[in-house]
Amino acid sequence: MSRPTPSRRPLSGEGPVILHAATDARWLPLALERFDEVLVDHAHCEKKAAANALSLLQVYPDLPGLPAQMARLAREESAHLAKVLELMEARGLTLTKDSGDPYAQALQKLVRNPSAERRVDRLLVAAVIEARSCERLSLLAEGLTDPALARFYGELAQSEDGHQSLFFRLAVTAANGDEATVRERLEWMLEHEARVITDVGLRAAIH
Repeated sequence: MSRPTPSRRPLSGEGPVILHAATDARWLPLALERFDEVLVDHAHCEKKAAANALSLLQVYPDLPGLPAQMARLAREESAHLAKVLELMEARGLTLTKDSGDPYAQALQKLVRNPSAERRVDRLLVAAVIEARSCERLSLLAEGLTDPALARFYGELAQSEDGHQSLFFRLAVTAANGDEATVRERLEWMLEHEARVITDVGLRAAIH
């Protein structure tokens, strides 16, 4: 499978995480055709986003600004989850067992083990995932014909754009304000993410 051509515009909004590769043009038609599957996967994504925020709060309570921000983020992601579950219920869908996300799993393998580096990397991986989610949700917002659904996904895309900026700022804080080093590490991750999103292939899923 050939790698998708990068877009000329920021793929994730106006935040600091600019993806290196655009989503394959075939993803949106697939996602719209199998939207019920995407919706179930989306619920799992929101669930894991809330859990990750609480995990970061548990592990890094001493990072300035992180506890309050992660508490708010967990609440916001849980609200998104509740809304997605409402949409599922209206369509007669149930939340199946989470079969895992090969995209997120591949990115987690990029995280280094030394504690200081691990903290920065966990925050950057979260930023990258939010950036890709922002791009995919924006595509759904543009492609869905139901006005209410399109508006909902547009609002979610804006939220994800804010989240990727938040995680990047926290990564800089974790690196003692060394933004240049954090950006260099981020660019390295984004190079790998471009390969991961291609290797994962087309799925009726958010990632």
